[in-house]
Amino acid sequence: MENSDIETRLNAIEAKLDALLEKKTAKVAPVNPFGKAYEWTPGADAKTPEEIEAFFGSPEISRIKSQMCDIGRRIWAKDFVDGNGGNITVRVGDDLVLCTPTLVSKGFMKPEDICLIDFAGNQLAGTRRRTSEAMTHLEVLKRVPNARACVHAHPPHATAFAISNEVPAKGIIPEAEIFLGSIGIAEYQTPGAPELAETVAECARGHQAVIMKNHGVLCWGKNAEDAYWRVEILDAYCHTLAIALQLGRGLCEIRPEKVRELERIRAALIK
Repeated sequence: MENSDIETRLNAIEAKLDALLEKKTAKVAPVNPFGKAYEWTPGADAKTPEEIEAFFGSPEISRIKSQMCDIGRRIWAKDFVDGNGGNITVRVGDDLVLCTPTLVSKGFMKPEDICLIDFAGNQLAGTRRRTSEAMTHLEVLKRVPNARACVHAHPPHATAFAISNEVPAKGIIPEAEIFLGSIGIAEYQTPGAPELAETVAECARGHQAVIMKNHGVLCWGKNAEDAYWRVEILDAYCHTLAIALQLGRGLCEIRPEKVRELERIRAALIK
């Protein structure tokens, strides 16, 4: 068989595989990370079992659940989590929050795995049990009015800073100043414990990106995509800093007046 014939057949097989993957891959609506958060009518939360079931299965909530699964696949694919690590939450009411389940790999979640809980941590809907670390997210969502979603993960470079007691330098890269601002450092507490929720939430009041000592990171945003972007940018920033510090020449800082310009851009962006 000629090489050209083999190549033609391989191309045909590849096209069929692409078509099958396209057919089987769930379509996830694109999200503007800097767009509006999910809006609900204050005082109108679903309360009865029938109302909760209808709300949980509604088209808009189903889209958010699919987006949470998409972000779960992305943090898993980037090695930001392993095993069943990491969690995602999205606020969808006065007292309603979507959250990821316990003991499920974030890379293989399905929309039906997502849970609906209230701010006391009670599970209202979903076939799988909610994560114990949801309480930390809930405390952040309670205390930070602009926080409508949280992503917690263990990205290796940012987590390396978390276990080395090294605070990432400020005023080094424009993207970090604009998208992260001042990075918070929360003292270690046992995962799932009330003390962890208290410590991280208090730190999140003044920081959109929080490094949790000996644990990982938590970032909040207007929606899950927004929060995920902060995690990705934080890890990339820590990766770059780690390499630069190994060069042994120190860090070249941006002039203070230029940092203030970046802070103004950030302030305009996060309104």
